[in-house]
Amino acid sequence: MKQILTWIILVLAVIVLIAGCRRSPRTDEKLTVAVSIAPLADFTRQIGGEHVDVVTIVPGGANPHAFEITPQIISRCSNASVLVLNGIGLEYWADKLAGTLQKPGFIIVETAQGIPILEDHDHAEGNPHVWLDPVAAQTQVRAISEALCKIDPEHSEAYRRNTATYLAALDALDAQTRQEVDSWLQKSFICFHPSWNYFANRYGLTQAAVIEKRPGFEPNPREMAEIIQIARQLGVKAIFAEKQFPIKISETIAAEAGAKVIALDPLGQDGPGFSYIKLLQHNIQQMASAMK
Repeated sequence: MKQILTWIILVLAVIVLIAGCRRSPRTDEKLTVAVSIAPLADFTRQIGGEHVDVVTIVPGGANPHAFEITPQIISRCSNASVLVLNGIGLEYWADKLAGTLQKPGFIIVETAQGIPILEDHDHAEGNPHVWLDPVAAQTQVRAISEALCKIDPEHSEAYRRNTATYLAALDALDAQTRQEVDSWLQKSFICFHPSWNYFANRYGLTQAAVIEKRPGFEPNPREMAEIIQIARQLGVKAIFAEKQFPIKISETIAAEAGAKVIALDPLGQDGPGFSYIKLLQHNIQQMASAMK
């Protein structure tokens, strides 16, 4: 009887060992990656492909500067092994979320590291909108790729291959954008919120004025008059508004200055079919309607 019991234990041990060998978490399960904003989510999907499951934290239409972490968001991100952030203070809530996700091997990647940061009097760490420059976005793509390769080396070859393909697509976007912007007669614009500084620096545009220098603080009558005067003096024809912010003030200034309000979207709406490249191309088409 004792011998039979010993054999049963050995057989069960072999079965468990075989099952364990067949169930590799890297082979059978997708890597869950929590990502702050839609453009970074697209970068992550482009790199990770079929091997990643991306959870986007800030929903489309929300203002990341005023976003609040909820228990529902924490629950959705609970299985994440990687937290992808823009950095430069955009995700002021990052520490709160990261503290709930920490586990052995957990990785936090701030994708803007290594990018020359533009000053912003409203943000102590600088202007955070680096992803709107497709050349700077390549640095963010590489940072995400390195994080995925580190935490999931089994699929690193696929990640590197996908990264190379996507970097080439961003090179093409940069060339296309430069050719388009070079054809514009108007090079100055006024914006509601200073989201497009990196884009402007890359392609030779000038941000002549900012309507709302601090989120939530509308310009006073004197500041409004100054913006209108600048627009008239420079012949500015475009005021860049954003879907994440109110548009009424932009329309008032445009009416006084003889300019056109252009509704831009720096973040996009993550979901099936969302594409950072298509988002930027759409924004550029919108700009061109007033800049040519």
